[in-house]
Amino acid sequence: MDAVLGIIGPIFWGLLMLSVLVGVHEGGHFLAARACGVRVTEFFLGLPCRFNLHHVSRKVGTKFGVTPLLLGGYAMICGMDPTPAAHAPAVLGLVHRRGSMSVEDIAHELDITEDEAMEACVHLMGWGSLSPVYDESKGEGPSSKYYPTTYASMPRDAAGNTIYDGRLFDRAHATSEGDVWEPTLDDEAFYAQERSRTYLGKGFWKRAFMLVAGIAVNILSGFLLLMSIYSIVGVSVPTDSNVIGSIQADSPAEAAGLEAGDTVIALGDAPVASWTDLVNAAQSVDAGEVSITYERDGAQNVATLDVAEGESLGITESTTVVHLNPIDSARVAGSYVVMTATSVAQLLNPSRTLDVLNGSTSIVGISVMSAEAAAAGPATFLTLGALISFSLGFMNLLPIPPLDGGKLVIEIIQAIIRRPLPLRVQNIISYVGVGIFAVLFIYLLRGDILRFIF
Repeated sequence: MDAVLGIIGPIFWGLLMLSVLVGVHEGGHFLAARACGVRVTEFFLGLPCRFNLHHVSRKVGTKFGVTPLLLGGYAMICGMDPTPAAHAPAVLGLVHRRGSMSVEDIAHELDITEDEAMEACVHLMGWGSLSPVYDESKGEGPSSKYYPTTYASMPRDAAGNTIYDGRLFDRAHATSEGDVWEPTLDDEAFYAQERSRTYLGKGFWKRAFMLVAGIAVNILSGFLLLMSIYSIVGVSVPTDSNVIGSIQADSPAEAAGLEAGDTVIALGDAPVASWTDLVNAAQSVDAGEVSITYERDGAQNVATLDVAEGESLGITESTTVVHLNPIDSARVAGSYVVMTATSVAQLLNPSRTLDVLNGSTSIVGISVMSAEAAAAGPATFLTLGALISFSLGFMNLLPIPPLDGGKLVIEIIQAIIRRPLPLRVQNIISYVGVGIFAVLFIYLLRGDILRFIF
């Protein structure tokens, strides 16, 4: 049973820690996208999985949920995929004028192939511009690995807004899904209007804001969490007192019957009035037996410590809880932010990369440390959460796709050259980034397995 709990504990606390921090990160992307007027169709904790619990928001249409694969999360921001669909404008207008159409009928009507029609429908569905219609007799459904073969018009108000447009959507005077809705614009203008509600339809600064929002929220939340711990919960600091704080297990002090709270008066012939005195006296103790005089409940006692060569007494100092003022708390929290940023930046220095990686950890190490921190108490667990939040934020800033920093580099390049990078170039960069990311993950995972398991 102990072995089972030893495995389940780290898994539970590690998943809890990472799920919350990833949720905070993706929440930053979600809020930034909504602030920029960009549609978000899904927000999930966990990797995509057909088995999930979810709720569709009546306010913004976003599907919020959780999956069993709690190793990440995502916000499905419309228009993140740069892949174009040549016939999307014509398909968008046609489906809304008809209300609902199959891919086969769309292809016949527009004199295009069914593959081209399907490509356009999937593209528009990802924008929240068309609604899928599932035919259960064909095995279609939200969790099916195949796309549906029929698509319908979205519920729209007179201005063309949908539920994904939030407060702009006039629900009281809108059509229903699959109703005929006649666009007041031509197909190209209607498509451009839809594109303006996506990531692709925004300018550089709004795109950059959406990309760094998750990073910023991780850093800000970790900063505020540390400030709260230092100011409200307080931190334990050692005191220069001769009162014993705790006794280590299987130590000479435990064998002699000493307890936490005992006041040490003398060690051997050396009088002790502070922790500094006790440390100095302990450094002079040779291997063998040494007497220790202490006071407990007003009574003075003498015990004998049997100390082996190089062995410590097994006594730790007493501590007191100190509450920092907000300015000092902010200063301490800020120092951790700078320290984390400096450490992550060293990954880009070839002469320091291996040293930083060897001092880093993967999900295995995070799980083990989370379980240990949880056992130490809420303050320790929350402190670790804040530090990991910093690391998660700055790691995502590295210029490696698919990390946010890698996507930001692509946006900066496109802003400089004033045109989109060819899709082929973007794909190559992404593949290289995924490869680098996979190598780093495997290296860290191997190190943790050797460190914590073997």
